[in-house]
Amino acid sequence: MKRFVLTSLFAFLSLLIVFGSLVAGLFAPGRQAAGKVEIKIERGEPFSSVVRKLKEKSVIANERIFSIWAWLNGLDKRVHWGFYRFELPLASAAALDQMIPGRGFFYRVTVPEGLTLREAAELLEKGGVVDKERLLREAESPGLLSELRLDESGGVEGYLFPDTYQLPRWITEKEVLISMVEQFRAAFSAAMEEQTKTMGFTVHEVVTLASVIEKETGTEAERPLVSAVFHNRLKLRMPLQSDPTVIYAVQGTKNITRKDLRTDHPYNTYRVKGLPPGPICNPGLASLKAALSPAAVPYLYFVSKNDGSHLFSVDLKEHNQAVKLYQRAGR
Repeated sequence: MKRFVLTSLFAFLSLLIVFGSLVAGLFAPGRQAAGKVEIKIERGEPFSSVVRKLKEKSVIANERIFSIWAWLNGLDKRVHWGFYRFELPLASAAALDQMIPGRGFFYRVTVPEGLTLREAAELLEKGGVVDKERLLREAESPGLLSELRLDESGGVEGYLFPDTYQLPRWITEKEVLISMVEQFRAAFSAAMEEQTKTMGFTVHEVVTLASVIEKETGTEAERPLVSAVFHNRLKLRMPLQSDPTVIYAVQGTKNITRKDLRTDHPYNTYRVKGLPPGPICNPGLASLKAALSPAAVPYLYFVSKNDGSHLFSVDLKEHNQAVKLYQRAGR
C-alpha cells in the first residue's frame, strides 16, 4: 500500500512538473529559429483555427496548453482579425497579447463616412498607421485590385468602409486596404446584394450612388429623400446635377464656379447623364441602405437651407423659388 501511494505521488509530482514546465513555457521565449513570421487571421475565424495557424508557423509549441491558457483567461474570444507579424523567438503568451486589442500592439483609428481615398490616406498617416504615398500607390496596384476583385478603372474608392479599426502594429499599406474592403463586404449583406439585383443595379452602381448621397447630406433622415431625387432623375434620364461630383471632378474646394459646371469630365453630372463612372467618396452603411431604399416621393430637386438640411421640390418652378429664397438668406 505504502509503495502504491509513493508511486502515485511520484506520478502526480511528475505530471505537475511537466505541466508546470509547459505553463512556464508560455512566458519564456520559445526555441524557434530567429526570424519573422506573418499570419492572417480572418474575420470570424474560430480560435481553434487560429491556434492551428500559430502551431504550423512554430509561433507556439503546444496547442492544448495554449488553448487552455487562453480559455482560462477569457482571451480565446478576444483575438482580433487582421495581419500579424511575429518576431521569433517569442513567448506564446506574448504572441497572444499581440492579437488582443488594448494590450499595446494595435492602432485604433476611426475613419468617418464620406472621406475620399486621399483623405482617408491622410488620416491614417496622421494616426501613424501608414505612409500616405505608399498607400495611394498600393491602392492603384493591379495585383491588389485583382486580389480584391475590384475593377482597375474604379479602384478602391468607395469600398474603404468607414468604421473604427483596431489595426495590428507592423500592418502594411496593402493589408490596411484589404482590411477596409473586407469590412465593406461584411457590411454589405446578402440581403442588400439581393436588393441590388432586384433593382437592376450592380453593386458598383449602388456604391457610386451611395457616395453621392453621402456627400449631398449629413442628415440621416434626409438620405432616403436625396436618394429618391436621384432615382427619379435616373428614371427620367435627367442629369443628376450633383455639385459634389463636380468637386470630385475638378479636385477643388466646395466653392465651385460656373466654369467648373461646364467642364467636360466623366464625373461632371451637370454635363453627363446617369451615374458617374465610380464612387466619389467612401459611403457609410446609412447611405448604402438609402441608395437601395429611396423614399416613395416624387421629388426631383432639392436646395440647401443653409442649416445642414434641404428643401425638396417636385418641379422646377417650385425649386427656383426655393433657390431664390435660400440664396438670398445665405448672403
